[in-house]
Amino acid sequence: MGSTTAGVLFLLLLAGAPAVLAVTFKVGDVAGWTSGVNYTTWVTGKTFRVGDTLEFKYGPSHSVSVVNKAGFDACDSSGATQSFSGGDTKINLTTVGTIHFICPTPGHCLGGMKLAVPVLDPATPSPKSPPLAPRSPRKPKTPSPSESPSPSPSLPTSTTPSPSNAAFKGVTVSYGMMGLTMLVIFVAMS
Repeated sequence: MGSTTAGVLFLLLLAGAPAVLAVTFKVGDVAGWTSGVNYTTWVTGKTFRVGDTLEFKYGPSHSVSVVNKAGFDACDSSGATQSFSGGDTKINLTTVGTIHFICPTPGHCLGGMKLAVPVLDPATPSPKSPPLAPRSPRKPKTPSPSESPSPSPSLPTSTTPSPSNAAFKGVTVSYGMMGLTMLVIFVAMS
């Protein structure tokens, strides 16, 4: 393959890279966009970036309104910038900042159907966990002559796999696109 063709393929791959790295978050995971879900807890541990997508799946008694902070706090959709219905709404995150969503059905937002999503620039590093508090040194206890040292407790061993990282629940990454990209790079370089 000529160097011009390889160069064009490389540029095409660079243009497609953000699509490969974009993530689709299903709002509320298995429950979806419905009453009885704590969406503040759902957001915790997730990092949302420009280029990602939020997918709202909901029943006929619900809908999705994009509101400002005041509308979010007051559960008021009268100033909504966008409103969606239909049961399956995909919203592409296109700007940095916090985006606010509510269900405008009377009583639903007041009951907790509201979501604030902080959106980062794709180049911003993920927020780190807070550092652990420093531990103070302890003096080893010397057993008295009447005490006999007790054996160390053994830790239980488990052969079951650990649960998946909660930060990635409800996240879909296009591994097919990643594989295709790697294949095209391999062919271009050969």
